[in-house]
Amino acid sequence: MSGGSTGQPTPRNWQAGIVRIFGKGRHRPSASWRQATDRAFTLIGDGRYEDAGALLTRAADLEPWLSESWFNLALLHKFRHDWEQARAAGLRAVALLDREAGAPDWWNVGIAATALQDWPLARRAWQAYGLRVPGGATESGEPAGMDLGSAAVRLSPEGEAEVVWGRRLDPARIEVLSIPLPSSGRRWGEVVLHDGVPHGERTISSGQAYPVFDEIELWAPSPVPTWVVLLEAATEADRDALERLAADAGFAAEDWSSSVRLLCRMCSESRMPSDEGDGEHLDPHDHSEPGHPGPLGHRTDGQLWVPERECGVAAPAALVRGLLDGWVADSPDSRDWRDLEEVC
Repeated sequence: MSGGSTGQPTPRNWQAGIVRIFGKGRHRPSASWRQATDRAFTLIGDGRYEDAGALLTRAADLEPWLSESWFNLALLHKFRHDWEQARAAGLRAVALLDREAGAPDWWNVGIAATALQDWPLARRAWQAYGLRVPGGATESGEPAGMDLGSAAVRLSPEGEAEVVWGRRLDPARIEVLSIPLPSSGRRWGEVVLHDGVPHGERTISSGQAYPVFDEIELWAPSPVPTWVVLLEAATEADRDALERLAADAGFAAEDWSSSVRLLCRMCSESRMPSDEGDGEHLDPHDHSEPGHPGPLGHRTDGQLWVPERECGVAAPAALVRGLLDGWVADSPDSRDWRDLEEVC
């Protein structure tokens, strides 16, 4: 898990989602259309969505036959989280496409349909894009069993961003499996809607890379609160025992002292190793304080173990103290806990 940069958000790379090849339609769009569209996306980069919407609506009036007119409007409505309008504009865009599969127009329709829980349309969108969706053509339930594996998601991408691990439920949703820091306002077990274009990668020791998607909004909240607790764990094995105990109970514990790194935005959106360096080889992209345990630091020397650990625990109030007491009871000479606090 890693934090992102603080301070004022910078404009997103919206061009990656809207690059289109003009001139492949029936004729080139008019100069007025291109001027309105270019100006609209400059305004979007500045966060001026209302002004951009007026220009993109004008562009669609000028060239209603052009799929890009409606694609751009659908994209704007996605930025605004206006899912009804995003779905309507997206459907107009795909109706004007000149190719059968793989168009990003279908991906945006899939995101809007997922946000609205319009599962028949979501299935149609993913299949039209070229993805395999288990189940029959008439099945109306949400897509399941797409086997998309693990990924990372950047929570609050325009604010104090934090990258956490999760399980992809379908092309637009991730279930959060890390325990997010309280500053994110997110909990373990929540499902977030995410964008389709990754911003960065995380690699594991085997060399396998996982995409980092940006959260769009919370899709399903979790009833499980987040707690922070200070542990005295004599060894890494003692710490690992708590994480296993929580997992066996159906919940989670995470050693934030080891798992959290503070990264600048440029580093966070690049290809990054997901864990710390070994030995004295420090991560040059780590902008936390080396050797400082806590939510903004991590253990930078692979040979050094600090018994005091700040740990996040995701568990119900009725269970969390019993979980910690049971952990201590299994090895009272090497384990203890204090200062338990609910933080999210």
